[in-house]
Amino acid sequence: MPPPRAGNKINPSMQDVARQAGVSIATVSNVINRPEKVSQATAVRVRAAIQAMGFVRNEAARSLAVGSTTSIGLVLADLVNSLFADLAHGAQRAANAADMRLLLGNTLCDPEIQDDYLDLFDEARVAGLLLAPMLDSSAGIERMRAHGRQIVLLNYAQAEGLCCTVLVDNEMVGYLAARHLIESGRKRIAFVASLDPFQPIERRREGVERAVAEAGSGVHLEEVDTRGILHEDGLRAAEQLTLRSRENVPDGIVAVTDAIGNGIIQGLLSQGRLRIPTDVGVVGCEDNRYLGTGQIPLTTVSPPGLEMGRVAIELLLEEIAALPGEHQHRTIVLQPTMSVRASSVAGDPDRQLSPA
Repeated sequence: MPPPRAGNKINPSMQDVARQAGVSIATVSNVINRPEKVSQATAVRVRAAIQAMGFVRNEAARSLAVGSTTSIGLVLADLVNSLFADLAHGAQRAANAADMRLLLGNTLCDPEIQDDYLDLFDEARVAGLLLAPMLDSSAGIERMRAHGRQIVLLNYAQAEGLCCTVLVDNEMVGYLAARHLIESGRKRIAFVASLDPFQPIERRREGVERAVAEAGSGVHLEEVDTRGILHEDGLRAAEQLTLRSRENVPDGIVAVTDAIGNGIIQGLLSQGRLRIPTDVGVVGCEDNRYLGTGQIPLTTVSPPGLEMGRVAIELLLEEIAALPGEHQHRTIVLQPTMSVRASSVAGDPDRQLSPA
C-alpha cells in the first residue's frame, strides 16, 4: 500500500508544513506569527502548504512555551440578561481591535460553574480575564492572580485594590427609578426585590432609599420580598398586593429586575382592579431587551453595557502591558440613563433621561 499523501496526515505538525513548502520551521513560524519578516513569495508557498495539509496551530503548546495566549476570558453571570450580552459585545469589539480573541463562559448565576470557568481559563493560560460575578469571588481572583493572570471585575465592587473594576452606578439606578416615580406624583413607593445578598440589589435599594429620603415626609417607602428575581416572582408579588385594600396598595413600584416588573404588570392587570399607570406606576432597573415587550411597555433604567465591556478590555490590556510594579488598579463607574415608557406615565413617550 502506498504511503498516505502529506495532505491526508492527521494533525500535521509545523515540521510537516516546512518539509512540504521546502522551508525551515522558523520560516513557517514567521509566516504564522510575524508575516512581515517573510517575503511575499515564500509566505504564499507556506500558506498553500498549510491549506493543503490542513495544518492547525497547537495553541496549547504555544501557550505553554510563552506562558500565555492571545486570548482573553470573559465569565458572565447570565446571558439571558441583555446587560451581560452587551458587556460581551463591547468587550469583543475592543478585543478584536487589539488582535485578541475573546473566550466566553456563562455561569447561569451558579458560583460552582463560575469556579469551573476560572480554572478552565487559568489552565488555558489566557492573557487576562474579565469577570462579572454575582457574589464575592476574592478566592478565585486570588488564585488566578497568583498564576500571573490579570483580572478586571465587571458590575461588582470587590475589596479595594484587589483588581481593576468597571461598575454601573447601581445606587444611581435605584435613585433614578424612585425619583422618576416621585416626580410623577407617586407617594407610596414599594421596592420589590429579593433579600438575596447580591451587590447590585443592595446598591439599588440604597438609591431608592435616598430618593425617598430626599422627597420628605410626604413620600413613604416599603419593601416587598419576592424571594427571587424572575417573572414568576413578580406575579406572586402582584398577587400579594391585590389582597390589600386599595388605599394600602403602593402607587409607585420599583422592581429590582425587569423580569419582576413585567410580572407585576401582568399580575395586576389580570386582577382588573388597578390601572397601570393611572393607579400604579411600575419601573424596572435593567432595560433587559431579551424579555420582550409585555402588555404595557416597561419604564426602566438602562445600564451602559457596551461601554462597560469596552472600558474593561482597555483596563485589562493596560495592566497586561505594564511593567511589574507600574500598574495601579482603578475603578471606573459609568452612569445609567432612564427609558420612560407607558408603565409609569400615560402613553408611550419612549424618552431617554440622564441622571441630574
